Amino acid sequence: MKGLLSLITLMLLATPAFGQVVVVAHASVPADSISKNELLRLFSGDIEHWADGSPVIVVDLAEKGAVRDSFYAYLGKTSSRMRSVWLKRKLTGEGELPHSIESQEELIDVISQTAGAIGFVSRELTNGHPEIKVLIDSIPMTE
Repeated sequence: MKGLLSLITLMLLATPAFGQVVVVAHASVPADSISKNELLRLFSGDIEHWADGSPVIVVDLAEKGAVRDSFYAYLGKTSSRMRSVWLKRKLTGEGELPHSIESQEELIDVISQTAGAIGFVSRELTNGHPEIKVLIDSIPMTE
């Protein structure tokens, strides 16, 4: 019985930390949170500068999977739809494609070293990184 209670307690404590996607930014970004609409405008290139005038550096996760799918589902877009938005902006000279990073671990490294950077990862990867901050917490992971 004691083992079962320990298991249930562990599951309850672990559930919020796992299976969630978070939006992270470099610690110097002049925002502590952003709305879903602001996030969509940042990722679509409609907002190119933070409130202090520094450039927004969008970092996208190239790795296909639940984290990426969950993030774009939260925005109400598919990753292919966002890619077409970015390509159109590039072809018309209105912007650049986001930096495409191969893994979540590399994405955390890039954001922690790049002023103005913003991206998304699994929540459990954000622990122990003082150079990043979470702007949106608890985007549910889609199946």
